[in-house]
Amino acid sequence: MGDNGILLTRVRRRVARAILSRLFVDAGRTLSKVVFLAGTGRGGTTWVSHLINYRNEYRYIFEPFPSPKARICDAFKHRHYLRPENNDPGLLAAADTILSGRFRNGWIDRYNRRLVSRKRLIKDIRANLLLKWLHTHFPEVRIILLLRHPCAVASSRTKLGAKLGWVPYLDEFLTQPELVEDFLAPFRGTIEQAETDFEKHIFAWCIENYVPLRQFQKGEIHLAFYESFCRRPAEEIARMFAFLGESFDDRVWRDVAMPMLARKDSPIFSGDSLVDGWRKHVSAQQLRRACEIVRLFSLDRIYSEESLPDVDRAHGALTAV
Repeated sequence: MGDNGILLTRVRRRVARAILSRLFVDAGRTLSKVVFLAGTGRGGTTWVSHLINYRNEYRYIFEPFPSPKARICDAFKHRHYLRPENNDPGLLAAADTILSGRFRNGWIDRYNRRLVSRKRLIKDIRANLLLKWLHTHFPEVRIILLLRHPCAVASSRTKLGAKLGWVPYLDEFLTQPELVEDFLAPFRGTIEQAETDFEKHIFAWCIENYVPLRQFQKGEIHLAFYESFCRRPAEEIARMFAFLGESFDDRVWRDVAMPMLARKDSPIFSGDSLVDGWRKHVSAQQLRRACEIVRLFSLDRIYSEESLPDVDRAHGALTAV
């Protein structure tokens, strides 16, 4: 295909996406048909969302908490923490509107490809601290928390930096009094002493995973692992679909083979390992410091200097960190 053909194909895809993002019909109001995929930025949530939706059965809702240019989402701040018992009627109404599919806009529906749907897949990288609150008030929603090695996440964020808005955001945590009181008070001094962007991104990863792991009990949430999708995809996909109560077929392997929306410098294209590629960009000193920070939150039972997570201990970490 020549350059003109490639350009025409891209234009057609953009037109089709624009149409579907506005003219689709969301006919499902049952929250039991909602899947909420949460994780940290640069953690693989986009790829896994395409694995879940490989048959294009879901209306795909992209990062609504909060959503740009949508007043209904203004009540939620970036990386907003809410205590599970919070019964604020405005927040509950806004969340219900989003989860039940009664809201649409150009941002959250930008990647939707389903014209008529009865199921919704919500993918969000800023909602980890809301998950227990959502589960408490909307228990029918099935929640998946995706984890990836903190050094892989921090390395990617540091490399992209301000170019894509990946600047450290620890203030978004420390300026939330309830979050500090409930979880971060023992760590506040150490968090405030973080110097490099890499360190700050490691702290952010720890906070975003420490809080839900402390809040949830085993069986309430599904823990998924980026590295397992790479190394043991059949096993990890089977575990995920079992949690969702759904079957899957061989078509899912198309999306396993090519993680979606990968950047040109991604290990997918450079030939580096999807699991170990970050090691080229992380010094021995940075790795040691990362492990110190992770150990501070007792998350070293899941991720350490090794590239792969300890999946069994990760499940044991629920409510036990």
